[in-house]
Amino acid sequence: MKTMNVERVEVHAKQGEIVKLPETVTVYINEDVEADYRVSWTDMPDTSKPGTYEIQGEFEMGEFPEPFIEQRADPYILKAEDGFYYFTGSFPQYDRIVLRRSKTLAGLREAEEHTIWRAHASGILSEHIWAPELHHIDGKWYIHFAAGDKEDVWAIRPYVLECTGDPLFDEWTEKGAINTDFQSFSLDATTFEHQGKRFLVWAQKTEHDTISNLYIAEMETPWRLKGEQVLIAKPEHDWERAGFDVNEGPAFLHRHGKVFLTFSASATDDRYAMGLLHADENADLLDPASWTKLPDPVLTSSENNGLYGPGHNSFTVTEEGFDLLVYHARSYKEIEGNPLYDHNRHARIQRFFWKDGIPYFGEPGFKFETISKPKAVIIIE
Repeated sequence: MKTMNVERVEVHAKQGEIVKLPETVTVYINEDVEADYRVSWTDMPDTSKPGTYEIQGEFEMGEFPEPFIEQRADPYILKAEDGFYYFTGSFPQYDRIVLRRSKTLAGLREAEEHTIWRAHASGILSEHIWAPELHHIDGKWYIHFAAGDKEDVWAIRPYVLECTGDPLFDEWTEKGAINTDFQSFSLDATTFEHQGKRFLVWAQKTEHDTISNLYIAEMETPWRLKGEQVLIAKPEHDWERAGFDVNEGPAFLHRHGKVFLTFSASATDDRYAMGLLHADENADLLDPASWTKLPDPVLTSSENNGLYGPGHNSFTVTEEGFDLLVYHARSYKEIEGNPLYDHNRHARIQRFFWKDGIPYFGEPGFKFETISKPKAVIIIE
């Protein structure tokens, strides 16, 4: 729990004017992070005469059930232009891709889930169906995902599906593997458009010691790269090399004049953590020098809240436009066997905020304890 101080709200009006109170109030978390919260105000007092009046409100915290959706690692939520929210994630058996949608974000939790594609019986696209992401590009739907081969389950590559109709009910076409520069273990591809260009960022293993580094390339189509791929991040800090040397699961965010890429690092147990890269929005994103990696993780396991191994996130917004972090984490620390096959990495959602132009995520299960309720002073002249 975090403590927050509440902005003083003061409203001035002339006698006879309609008094309009703000729909949101700013709160100050630890005195250096600001956040806006919706407020429900109590009944308006009689302001027909000059004077000073005080009214109290209640914060609408907008917190989500914990967990949001069970056994869906690598959760991805898209607020699409058709007015729906869409949800997908890694299915526990790693053998299919599922989608659900709802007019409201909260409705995703109970929405019917549809299997839109299944793994092949053999060969490529038959094992480790991981981390699907849904994108709507030029009027068509695309899913970027990773898949392996029954003959070599770790021969994992990024693939793309395309749908020209309803993504829940119409046919999906396999567009094949993305044409990365070299063939090796590669996964967690995400795509985004920035300043008229489309990019792909993904994790890939080289011949060196790391399990995966992050690469970026420009895209010719949603399934084809153009130009060479560029290395922009590799595991270098201790928190990125716990158990395994890993940078994976990139997620794109554009705010406040900067481009951000969150990513996940280390083994997929309680040591799994989120890091952050950022670049100026006008920089050449294909130049490694444009990117700065924060030296410390931005989200780690929380003993206080009993949530472990947070990571592989995506971003979305509430119906009101508030920023949300979507991520997975377990509710226990001890794991038997390979953590990749412990399927209790549940999808979770929480608000995040901003500090000096950088995302502030707090900790998994981040909640507030208010020291006072919002109040408004109305001054009628």
